[in-house]
Amino acid sequence: MVLRYTNAFVTIASVNCETLVIFYTKILEQKPVILITNVYAEFNLVGMRLGIFKPKNTNESEFEAIAKSKISLCLEVSNLEDAIAHLTTLGYPPPGDISIASHGREIYAYDPDGNRIILHQAPVNDN
Repeated sequence: MVLRYTNAFVTIASVNCETLVIFYTKILEQKPVILITNVYAEFNLVGMRLGIFKPKNTNESEFEAIAKSKISLCLEVSNLEDAIAHLTTLGYPPPGDISIASHGREIYAYDPDGNRIILHQAPVNDN
């Protein structure tokens, strides 16, 4: 038997669902394509969907128990400095410095729940 899937999502569970929805609406500069206030929001990103949901009251403790194992959402950007300025304007400046790796330049930022956002700019190909 083969697992056949039709789409893939990255989801973030948060008891502060509305705060995260507002944050991602601003950082992504788009409104959710699906919005159920204080329950679920979904954003269409290039190549994937991002869902944010509030766990049911009966399940909140499950998500609080794993709060230390956060996700990292990597967003490839065309201009790293512009992305840093955008996050700074929103009140969430990256706390560190830009690092240089073989795959490009990147910096870590964090959403209101502390989930890591990796802003990555690929190296410019001069060919």
